[in-house]
Amino acid sequence: MTGYDLWYITEHKIRGLRLGETLYRKGGCADMEKRMEDEKIIQLIWDREEQGLRELSDKYNNYCHSISYRIVHDEEDAMECVNDTWFRTWNAIPPKRPAVLPGFLAKIVRNLSLNRYRHMHTARRGGNSVDIALEELQECVSDGRTVEEQIELRELSTSIARFLNRQSERNRAIFLQRYFYMMQTKEIAEKLGIREGTVRSILSRMRKDLRGWLEKEAVYL
Repeated sequence: MTGYDLWYITEHKIRGLRLGETLYRKGGCADMEKRMEDEKIIQLIWDREEQGLRELSDKYNNYCHSISYRIVHDEEDAMECVNDTWFRTWNAIPPKRPAVLPGFLAKIVRNLSLNRYRHMHTARRGGNSVDIALEELQECVSDGRTVEEQIELRELSTSIARFLNRQSERNRAIFLQRYFYMMQTKEIAEKLGIREGTVRSILSRMRKDLRGWLEKEAVYL
């Protein structure tokens, strides 16, 4: 199993984890307003009103750009991925109606950025923050594959989702920030107000626990 397979697994195949929902979780009027703003944007796009795309870009441009830039590490590439995200969103709604708009956008821009990164770095992988994150995840899963690759990928993604759902909200957030959003450990620490060493320790322990969990569930042994 390659690092890119694991990257794919931490994408939308992790079922039951509402990526981006933490933007709504604090409660109160401000968070309700965010939901209402997003519902308005979704409805405008649903009704094929271009104003929806303008409001989408105004609200989420920085958010999507930060996700893309962490992966591609190039301003022009990140901007192109973000612009493509609006196009993909326009084509996806309808028929899809996202329950959590920031999570929906994160999946799209991350996928686009992954494809661009993979295209640009196929011949020269290794050494940067994205490759390091992939190598960390690679420790959790062995290299063996069977002919039922797609079935096993689904089984593996479901098993990882179950593992993450058993973790504390903080640890789950740290894991997703590192391996979904490709944030560096220093950035995660600053965002959560904890020491970088604590973040590294939590991730190390979670990778070890995940490896044991997958072995226990007989997934990719």
